[in-house]
Amino acid sequence: MPSFSTQRHVRFSAEQMFALVADIEKYPDFLPLCTGLTVLSRQQTAAGEELTARMSIGYKSIAESFTTRVVIDRSDRHIDVSYLDGPFRHLENRWKFLDDPSGSMVDFFIDYEFRSKLLGALMGAMFDQAFRRFTHAFEERASQVYGAAPKTAET
Repeated sequence: MPSFSTQRHVRFSAEQMFALVADIEKYPDFLPLCTGLTVLSRQQTAAGEELTARMSIGYKSIAESFTTRVVIDRSDRHIDVSYLDGPFRHLENRWKFLDDPSGSMVDFFIDYEFRSKLLGALMGAMFDQAFRRFTHAFEERASQVYGAAPKTAET
């Protein structure tokens, strides 16, 4: 199964980065391959909220949609995504946001496998490239939403 994991230091606060990732309705505006996103249900929990969301993805003539369960834990600043329905056999995604003296550390993990070997062959390399750009896409989005990152003694 393909997977990707990264930890990236960014110059925005953990709370700011968490808020951007938790705002899933905005993903089509900036996230690679995301062509649409609909929240099917939303429920408040003690720690945050739980959503069921349907994301549409596409590249050239290939278009697919899949449904996930998204658990947004505001108290611990992490987001867990689990697969419910669509073209995957398996999909798991986790985000964690940790404060850092000069911004924050964004921890991103995704593990997935397409049901169809043909779809996996067609979209696999493209998905791998897109997932590798996710944290960068959110950092660019942070610059758009919050403005230039604050200067530190290092910059």
